[in-house]
Amino acid sequence: MDEVTIRKAVREDCAPMLDLIQELAAYEKALHEVTITLEEFIEDGFGKAPVWGAFVAEADGKIVGISLYYDRYSTWKGRRLYLEDLVVTEEMRGKQIGRKLFEATMEYGKSGNYSGMVFQVLNWNEPAINFYKKYSPKFDNEWFNVSIEFKV
Repeated sequence: MDEVTIRKAVREDCAPMLDLIQELAAYEKALHEVTITLEEFIEDGFGKAPVWGAFVAEADGKIVGISLYYDRYSTWKGRRLYLEDLVVTEEMRGKQIGRKLFEATMEYGKSGNYSGMVFQVLNWNEPAINFYKKYSPKFDNEWFNVSIEFKV
């Protein structure tokens, strides 16, 4: 395996990124919840008004991990970076790729004058929880996650 390179995502990365998002959804037993098309994903990241950014991990010319984020605003804290997905393909886990992606995303937030970064982790995902604990996060058990779906 060649050296793993962490870099900003480009339009051409969208198809393998979406594959990784689907791999994560399958791991979370929610593959049926992934309804975005590749065209929508490309437009949302690289169209006229991009709403997300990402770092990718590349090895041997293949995307093996992603860290996808977007802006969030808190009336209490100001600009926050929201980490939507951090995923490394199963066969590449345990090689410090997730750490490199996570730290690149944190550095992006710090250099962009965000006041912090927020994200979610499933309460049964012990490997992810243990990974995040290395960064001294604040786990919040007080708030419920709430979503409302709009039919398009």
